Amino acid sequence: MDSYDAAFDELDPLPRMLMGPGPINADPRVLRAMSAPILGQFDPQFRAYMVQTMALYRELFQTRNEWTFVIDGTARAGIEAIFVSVIEPGDVVLVPVFGRFGNLKVEIAERCGADVKVIETEWGAVFRPEQIEAALRQHRPKLVAICQGDTSTTMLQPLADIGRLCRQYDALLYVDATASLGGNDLPVDAWQIDAVSSGLQKCLAGPPGVSPITVNDRVTAVVRRRRHVERGLLGPGESHGPATRIASNYFDLAMLMDYWGEKGLNHHTEATTGLYAARECARLLLKEGLQRVFARHALAGRALVAACRAVGLALFGDVAHKMANVTGVCIPEGIDGERVRSALLQDFNIEIGASFGPMRGKVWRIGTMGYCARKDAVLITVQALETVLAAEGFRLPRGAGVDAALQVYREAAEAAPVRA
Repeated sequence: MDSYDAAFDELDPLPRMLMGPGPINADPRVLRAMSAPILGQFDPQFRAYMVQTMALYRELFQTRNEWTFVIDGTARAGIEAIFVSVIEPGDVVLVPVFGRFGNLKVEIAERCGADVKVIETEWGAVFRPEQIEAALRQHRPKLVAICQGDTSTTMLQPLADIGRLCRQYDALLYVDATASLGGNDLPVDAWQIDAVSSGLQKCLAGPPGVSPITVNDRVTAVVRRRRHVERGLLGPGESHGPATRIASNYFDLAMLMDYWGEKGLNHHTEATTGLYAARECARLLLKEGLQRVFARHALAGRALVAACRAVGLALFGDVAHKMANVTGVCIPEGIDGERVRSALLQDFNIEIGASFGPMRGKVWRIGTMGYCARKDAVLITVQALETVLAAEGFRLPRGAGVDAALQVYREAAEAAPVRA
């Protein structure tokens, strides 16, 4: 049967355990929510769900920002919506790069016509506040764009001081929390962050295709100055808006605010099932409790780290600054990393991640996040990895990884019970 004939078969993918840097397995409750009936975008029920979703994400982002909603599109859509709506040609944008996704923000900012200034640190490290302050003093940017967690290096950038520094130098601070929101603390208001975007497909335990964002009044003021109304929506005597309108129609935050706000001014047709997913992701995390969610991710990450060390696997980068939800594991000398990944997938239905750029072929990235930040998922993955590594000729104390991970969970249960 050729591929065209196979296209008429019923869709029936194998049930993989997704233990890479994302996407991860969606929570079954999120998938059930996505099967709810489709509603019209201006049905009062649906508009109520939109308002509820905004309220839920304010709690998740730990913010009081009015403009907290979701963009239809993967996590990159949220980044682009904020960039294209805030950046005007010639604006100075500072991007601290500590991995692949810092470089992504450089490229997106360049496409917006920004004068991009880049500071870099080695992959596997993070920035100190004084490094950020020196760059702020030198370049005086309109916007600073930085990752909280960069899955390419598994590092988590400390942010508590950066918002304060950006206010001191009159810069807006945008944080890409695609891979970190929900698994690592991110108190947006307390840390004086002006704009954040994320995605459902990692710690939020949902599918790719929706990007939650929040922007504060400082960003809103910039966006509103560029507000534009489509020709087909203009009433008598109304004008389009400023000549320097936002370059993208789809990602125009001012138009999206009109759509999500009380005006309900028609823009796109909201992705119904995507909204259901976003609402359920936030509801489930908040019902569990943010601190418990953070603790669950931290516990899963500690268990994986202990397992790797117990079998003689080295960890990548500055482990003191690693993300709770993704761990970089150095591929041992003489081991074919892709053969190991393939065996895990084919024999155990487990997916772990490879790496990009200078880390390609040198590091595996193992995710323990969202619905997969569970004790059974961690232990099964460790057991399978031990088996595959032994078959590849890597000498290790069989069972030591599982024992070490179990010990972490047992100690945590004795200290303070956490849902595993």
